[in-house]
Formats: sequence, C-alpha cells, structure tokens
Amino acid sequence: MSTYVSDDLRLQLNAARLAALKKVSRLRVHVGEARYPVLRRWSNGFSVEEETAPMLRGLVDLYDGERHLYQCLIIASESGAGERRYEYKRSTAATDKAPLDHYREITAPAGLLPRD
Repeated sequence: MSTYVSDDLRLQLNAARLAALKKVSRLRVHVGEARYPVLRRWSNGFSVEEETAPMLRGLVDLYDGERHLYQCLIIASESGAGERRYEYKRSTAATDKAPLDHYREITAPAGLLPRD
C-alpha cells in the first residue's frame, strides 16, 4: 500500500482543514483597526491563517466575539501547513474595571449619599 498523496489532494485537504478551523473559532486578534481570525489557541500561543494575516509582532488584543480576553505581546515562532504560529512573551487578562489601590472591605457600602 502506498502512502503517497498527490500535491493537489494535499492542498485540498489542507484547505478543508483550515476552513473547518475558521468555522469553529470565535477568537479574533486585533492589531490596531485590523482583525484576523484565530484558528487555534493553546496555553502559550495561537495561530492565524498564513495567507490572510500579515506577519504580526508586538502588542495585540485577543477577543472572543466582542469580549476582550487578553492583551498580548507576541513573537512569530513558525509557519507551516497554511498556519502561522505565535507565542506569547506576555499575556495579560483584560478587565472592565480599574484595579483598586487599596483593600475594599466586603461589608463596605457601595456609595454614600450626601446629607443635603
């Protein structure tokens, strides 16, 4: 039995695999105003489609739909099979509140009303 796969068949299989990954993922990477779909994500990086996304580097934002997940400092690690993989140098979880500079008691009031 031969394990040879023609170039045409290999390209078609790779295109089908990338299309399936794009359908499943809601993740997007934002670089300024540009947005690129994330194909896969793992603990220390992610991958994007090699043909549609330019070579990314530096500070990017990672979104799940419209929800901001992380602000990441990235470097390109490798390319292959239609994907470009990036690794995090730093990944900071995004929050919708500013950090407190003091300890807040659990029983503290939410706000104070004026006397007048």
